[in-house]
Amino acid sequence: MRSRLATKIHHTLERVFPEKRLFLRSDTETRFIRLKPETQLVAWTGSTIVVAWTIVATAILLMDSIGAGNFRAQAQRDQLTYEQRLNALSEDRDSRAAEAIAAQERFNSALRQISIMQSELLATEEKRRELETGMEAVQATLRDAMKAREAARAEIAALSAETDDNGDATISGDAVGTVDLLANALAETAAERDMIAADAEFAIEHATEMELELRLLQERNDQIFRQLEEAMLVSVEPLDEMFRAAGMNPDSLIEQVRRGYSGTGGPLTPMQFSTRGGAPDPDASRANAILASMDRINLYRLAAEKSPFDIPVKSNFRFTSGFGPRWGRLHAGTDFAGPIGTPIYATADGVVTHASWSSGYGRLIKIRHDFGIETRYAHLNAMRVTVGQRVSRGERIGDMGNSGRSTGPHLHYEVRVGGKPVNPMTYIRAGQNVF
Repeated sequence: MRSRLATKIHHTLERVFPEKRLFLRSDTETRFIRLKPETQLVAWTGSTIVVAWTIVATAILLMDSIGAGNFRAQAQRDQLTYEQRLNALSEDRDSRAAEAIAAQERFNSALRQISIMQSELLATEEKRRELETGMEAVQATLRDAMKAREAARAEIAALSAETDDNGDATISGDAVGTVDLLANALAETAAERDMIAADAEFAIEHATEMELELRLLQERNDQIFRQLEEAMLVSVEPLDEMFRAAGMNPDSLIEQVRRGYSGTGGPLTPMQFSTRGGAPDPDASRANAILASMDRINLYRLAAEKSPFDIPVKSNFRFTSGFGPRWGRLHAGTDFAGPIGTPIYATADGVVTHASWSSGYGRLIKIRHDFGIETRYAHLNAMRVTVGQRVSRGERIGDMGNSGRSTGPHLHYEVRVGGKPVNPMTYIRAGQNVF
């Protein structure tokens, strides 16, 4: 049965692949190689498989090359967009800072003017009170003089009656002198009263003008306060959101930074105004609230410089691997691919704790930051820092390379909080909206 089936298959193959002979001739003899249908079938099948594999491999390589080019172009466009947005945010931040400084200068000038106006108003009020006291004294003197005049008139009338009774037509010299003295005193008192009344009227008018000017100045200060409060709100909210997006508590972070910078004095010291025993000045309360916001922004700036919100690669690059499981293990960082020698920058202020070869990491730099944060920069081609060196955010610390267990030139970047790895893109994305 098998031989009949084999014979049938053989005859079928002979129709497709007839038997062929390959002759090999030399000087003395001629030989031939017999190519059976089965042999030709095996050869044809092998050739077909090789050609098909070549076509598929070529297509895969072309698709990968095209895809890599698209990824590279997309990464370059994203990098350009990021740089443009970063520049726009920087310009907006600088303009906001300039507006805040100018508003603070206007605010300080307005406060000085208010202080001067208040002093002048108090002086005018005191002068008006003195004039009122003087007028009361003059009026009392005038009343006394009028009483004396009435008494003198009564005395003159009595003397006149006595003279008439005695038949004498002349008045005594003492009575005449008394009348003249009283008349002069009365004229001087009236003139002094008129002068004091004029001074009091002028003081009242001047006080009214001062009150109007002070009210206009207060309205202007209220407008300045509103502008400052809006600027502080616009500046503080993005910073709050940035730290919360990174999983950090802004209030506890501010307290930590404040403990590290516990000095007092300077332009952000709360203002103190004398209220002369009255209620607290609302302008002083608003000013102190603005100063507290400015102090919070300043502390945020210090905290942001010590937290890894920056990106370690600023030249053209492409993301090749993100944070998370890979091949059954945790990939504890983010990979940035680029040419060998691409500059690598510190993402926050800190101290270098490691700068040498480290097994699969290759050339590795570790930087310790505040708040229990550590950043790692692996597979470097060169290291430009040493252990114990303090670095600042944006300072160049090394060059991208292919050292250690690496399949191509790239930077393996890690962020660890309390020794545990976290996703670096959480910090980078949070900082993109502010820096």
